[in-house]
Amino acid sequence: MPAALSAAPSDWYGLAMLGLESQQAIASRMMRLAEGGAAAHAEASRMWLEKLAAATHAGERLMKGDSPGKLLAGYRRKVRANARRLSGK
Repeated sequence: MPAALSAAPSDWYGLAMLGLESQQAIASRMMRLAEGGAAAHAEASRMWLEKLAAATHAGERLMKGDSPGKLLAGYRRKVRANARRLSGK
């Protein structure tokens, strides 16, 4: 495997944490979407725009040579921010 694509042990921890944090955000988001109405519509739109922006940003960072660990840290920051926003904290 190329060195740029190999993962350090800390990256594996980050991946595991991203999975847990993502589940929290997904659960909160699903509850908001299930409520329906204008807030649910706005959340659905926001979700897709965020995902498109995140994928584009990740592609740009990979092309610039950022490590997978740096990308992972960026995703975790965004996911934690969403989980906090969605939980009302």
